[in-house]
Amino acid sequence: MDSPGEIRAVIVDDEPLAREGIRMLLADDPEVAVAAESGDGPSALETIRRLRPDLVFLDVQMPEMNGFEVMASLPPGELPAVIFVTAFDRYALRAFEVHALDYLLKPFDDDRFHDALRRAKSHLRLSRMSDLSQRLLSLLQSYGDPGAAAAARGRAGSGSEPPAAGAEHPRRLAIKDGCRVVFLSVEEIDWIEAADYYVQIHAGGKSYLHRETMNSVEGKLDPARFVRIHRSAIVNRDRIKELRTQGRRDTVVVLAGGAELKVARSHREKLSVLR
Repeated sequence: MDSPGEIRAVIVDDEPLAREGIRMLLADDPEVAVAAESGDGPSALETIRRLRPDLVFLDVQMPEMNGFEVMASLPPGELPAVIFVTAFDRYALRAFEVHALDYLLKPFDDDRFHDALRRAKSHLRLSRMSDLSQRLLSLLQSYGDPGAAAAARGRAGSGSEPPAAGAEHPRRLAIKDGCRVVFLSVEEIDWIEAADYYVQIHAGGKSYLHRETMNSVEGKLDPARFVRIHRSAIVNRDRIKELRTQGRRDTVVVLAGGAELKVARSHREKLSVLR
């Protein structure tokens, strides 16, 4: 950001001390100006509609209307960038389903807060670059310059994120890891295995234990990218290095990271498109 106070922020929390804490963390940042504070859902909704802030730090549980209801009451064109701030980790997955930028789990430290703020600044920069390019494109089209308009379309595309494979499938999963919530891009996932009432998510040489059923996780993932090869295993198609036959009937998937996973007979047909 180039000028002081360019990001207009609203703080929404029913606890005055929580609002004060966020205000203090923002006080030394010359790029952010706190435009208003709200202590409940209805007043937050009115404030956001009236001020049209760039960024909202939004509590989940509040009197009369919770944070998700506030977001649902705003049309897509009026939605600001949102960072949820709450003491309850059970809302993390839903936060990303409604396209929140981040999820701060109380109590959080200063470093974690500033990580979320940096992510919000990056998002707002890209959004503004895209908006500027689109306005330029419209202007050029109105003057009938197809060559310049095509160049503007290229610049607009380079400043924004690629479209999701399916709008109904989240691009990130929120995973509780001790006292923090890790947001994992689905593209990073190598494979997922069942572990009783949990799933073990393997990504980039690391693994994360996440409390959710395999069926629930499978329902969130894009079937064009992920395939269930066993009742206890889901793999990222892009990570499959080879298919290996063992004996007369058994098939094994070998992943790029070296993992070897048995394919259930009832699921073999799903892998035929890879051959």
